[in-house]
Amino acid sequence: MNPKSLRFPVIFVIIIFINTKLICQTSIPEVLQKGTLSEQMNYLEEKTRIYENYRAIREDMFQLVKKNVADSLRKDRNNIIELTALKNNLNTRIDSLYSNLSDTQDKLKETNRTKNSISVIGIELNKVTYNSVIIIIIGSLIFLLVVGFLIFKRNMVVTLNTKEELAELKSQFEEYRTKTRLDREKASMDHFKEIQKLKGN
Repeated sequence: MNPKSLRFPVIFVIIIFINTKLICQTSIPEVLQKGTLSEQMNYLEEKTRIYENYRAIREDMFQLVKKNVADSLRKDRNNIIELTALKNNLNTRIDSLYSNLSDTQDKLKETNRTKNSISVIGIELNKVTYNSVIIIIIGSLIFLLVVGFLIFKRNMVVTLNTKEELAELKSQFEEYRTKTRLDREKASMDHFKEIQKLKGN
C-alpha cells in the first residue's frame, strides 16, 4: 500500500481527533449549567489545577459560574424581599388578631359582668346580692303579712266581743231606761194619788 495514500486518512483522523478534543475542552459541562452552586464549586475544585497558589479556571466557566452566583443571589434577594413582605403582612395580621382577641376578651368580661349583675335604679348589683336582697324583702313582706293577719284577726275578735258587750249594754240600758220610766210613772201616779187624797180630805 502506498504511504502517500495513507497519509490523507491519517491526517483526517488526527484533525477530527484534535477538533473533538478542542470541542470537548470548550464545551461547558452540564453541572455548571444545571447543578447547584455547591456542585459547581466542587466541580471547579476537582477539575482545575493549582499553579503557584493560583487556580487556573477557564474564562467561560468563570463567567458562567459568576453569572450563576449573581442569578442565585438575585433570586435569593427576591425571595428575602418576598419573605420580608410576607413576614410584615403576617405581623400586621397577628397584631390585628391580637387586637381582636383583646377586644373579644374585654367584651367577654363585660358580658360575664353583665350576666352576673343586675342594674337596679342605675346601681349595678351582683346577682347573689340582688337575690339575697329580694329574698330578704319577700321574707319581710311575708312576715309583715302574717303579723298583719294576726293583728287583724285579733282586732276582729276584739271588735266582735266589743259589739256583743255593746249590744248587752244597750239591752241593759234599755231595760234600765224602761224600768226607770215605769218607776217614774208609778212614782208620779203615787204622787198624784197622794195629792188627790190630800185634796179629798
